[in-house]
Amino acid sequence: MFDKLVTLEERYEKLNELLSDPEVISDPNKLREYSKEQSDLEDVVQTYREYKDISEQLEEAQEMLEEEADSEMKEMIQLELEELEPQIPELEEKLKILLLPKDPNDDKNVIMEIRGAAGGDEAALFAGDLFRMYHRFAEAEGWKVDIMEANSTGVGGYKEIIFMINGRGAYSKLKYENGAHRVQRVPETESGGRIHTSTATVVALPEAEDVEVDIHEKDIRIDTFASSGPGGQSVNTTMSAVRLTHEPTGVVVSMQDEKSQIKNKEKAMKILRARIYDMYQQEAQAEYDQNRKSAVGTGDRSERIRTYNFPQNRVTDHRIGLTIQKLDQILEGKLEEIIAALVMEEQAHKMEHIGD
Repeated sequence: MFDKLVTLEERYEKLNELLSDPEVISDPNKLREYSKEQSDLEDVVQTYREYKDISEQLEEAQEMLEEEADSEMKEMIQLELEELEPQIPELEEKLKILLLPKDPNDDKNVIMEIRGAAGGDEAALFAGDLFRMYHRFAEAEGWKVDIMEANSTGVGGYKEIIFMINGRGAYSKLKYENGAHRVQRVPETESGGRIHTSTATVVALPEAEDVEVDIHEKDIRIDTFASSGPGGQSVNTTMSAVRLTHEPTGVVVSMQDEKSQIKNKEKAMKILRARIYDMYQQEAQAEYDQNRKSAVGTGDRSERIRTYNFPQNRVTDHRIGLTIQKLDQILEGKLEEIIAALVMEEQAHKMEHIGD
């Protein structure tokens, strides 16, 4: 581990030099590439430097303790040792985690798609609750939310809503949300007070850049049509709505949120690129991981991952057996406890399978 850390620190220093080089500064691609690499190394290098600093202080204190004759001074040095010693194993554990293979998509923006599934109007209302939960979480993180497409219902929910969350590390925290989310509650329309169970599905995709997905214009069929509202009636006499079909993969994206055909096409292309990138990733993961499923990851999207039980104010994440009696807070966007537990589970899983 420490040989690798020495190499990473040397690379970090080299990147500092490169980022001051006029040749690199004048080349936007190299500047972006080296800046990202340096940013990715920063946490591990700073932690390694802290580890070396504490180790050095510890060594010096131990030497002083051996040489010191004064009992009062010895007591002071002993107190310093007691403060420093526990930090070494903590930093070693942190370094092990920082050296685990990192998901290359973690720093990216995330495109999220929420759809009401089983349960009719109640499922659509729950899809709306989930959207508001993620919106509030994003706001608390200082991220920007951009609604790309929304198919609302008359009762205040969504049959489908697609939105992008712009913020560094958005995908790293929200990638665990893929799957079926189940709600158990008494609907407002239920006079008998019976608890109903409904579901909504969530898909979280990393935003894909042009360079990551090779999409040729000739492979995309573009259809335009007038946008429609609830019930299918035309709400726009111009052909502003856009449907993109990527013929090699069969991926289709329709967009009618904007009045401008150009803006609809731009938004549709972002979603199309993310879906195709995700499809390739899923195929590669399936090939790599035929015999062993990731503990949490972004696996089977039909899998029920979480239950939101209103009568008991309880949320259960079925993948890791986590139950929290704070449903009201979680729906207000306080997802940190769940996300932290999922991250820890994934890290433990990676540590267990390191070298596989």
